[in-house]
Amino acid sequence: MPTGASVGDVLPHLREALEGNGPAWLPIPTADRREAQRLSGSLHPGEEIDDDVALVVTTSGTTGMPKGAMLSASALRASGDATHERLGGPGQWLLALPTHHIAGIQVLLRSILSGTEPSVLDVSDGFLPQGLANAVSNMRGDRRYTSLVPTQLIKALDDPSATAALAELDAVLIGGAATPKPVLERARAAGITVFRTYGMSETCGGCVYEGVPLTGTEVRIEDGRVMLGGATLAKGYRNMPDHPAFAEPGWFRTEDAGHFDNGVLTVTGRLDEAIMTGGLLVIPQVVEAVLISHPAVSECVVLGLPDNRLGQRVAAVIVPTRGATPPTLDELRDHVVAELDAIAAPRELAVLDEIPLRGPGKPDRATLREYLQTRTAL
Repeated sequence: MPTGASVGDVLPHLREALEGNGPAWLPIPTADRREAQRLSGSLHPGEEIDDDVALVVTTSGTTGMPKGAMLSASALRASGDATHERLGGPGQWLLALPTHHIAGIQVLLRSILSGTEPSVLDVSDGFLPQGLANAVSNMRGDRRYTSLVPTQLIKALDDPSATAALAELDAVLIGGAATPKPVLERARAAGITVFRTYGMSETCGGCVYEGVPLTGTEVRIEDGRVMLGGATLAKGYRNMPDHPAFAEPGWFRTEDAGHFDNGVLTVTGRLDEAIMTGGLLVIPQVVEAVLISHPAVSECVVLGLPDNRLGQRVAAVIVPTRGATPPTLDELRDHVVAELDAIAAPRELAVLDEIPLRGPGKPDRATLREYLQTRTAL
């Protein structure tokens, strides 16, 4: 899966897959030989697979065995049709994401369903907001859309031309990670029509927009865990046929905690990232939501580190707001304690220029944890 102008080379293959014809495809990054070898070695291209599988899309994890979600043509079409229904109709899409992840692939698939050619912003050297205005100006048609991750939106909001370009679009989908409330408010104040999306490779990407499931998507909560079902669900994992996430037919068992009230889903955090500190459970995303409300914090990640006394201690990594003096650990602790129990307040702080990412815009917690532990050892 290339980036830039070469994206057009794969559109015929994706069109064939969307129609349910031809072989199943495994999207891998053209420019990352090591990752391509890792995915090919784990997901066995060339070996037998069910006839109705159109794409095998890997999850965004970068450690351990990659999981390949088997997506059928009917599931991909259901996802694209439901997206266009929610947004107000088909339109032209701007690609600003890597094309081997589900969010980038979906931009291409929705373009095919719309009968349009995607506008492409080359992100092979990273996301450059200065190019957004030109990419948007090249778009045509009654409706125009794009899909971004939160870090891209943050960068775009710091560039007046990029902000104005996004405000011209009929919808900007934001997914891949949670969008901080201040960023969301800032975007909407600038006239950008933002839709927060929730989903994953196993559901053909976003299947819940602004908390409301798309047509064909089912949601239920089981012991505080989000369960997803419906027309966009994967058939399972290519290389893990008995994975417990698909143990119940027709449902996917996520690692997300949340609640579903009056038809609206609220995701409160990741169950597999929970911090057990002093015998109490802390959900990192809950603490992050409080930290990001501090005026001097632009981005943040909360994670647990081993602690001889507490089991784990809460640590925070922040990127300061541009032009602001970085807050101290005591200032951030006071800020958290004003809204949450003191056990949730960070006991360690690191200030960085940017948050390392993995996959489609998710914080690389493993790298951050290693950095913090190495720093502590020194």
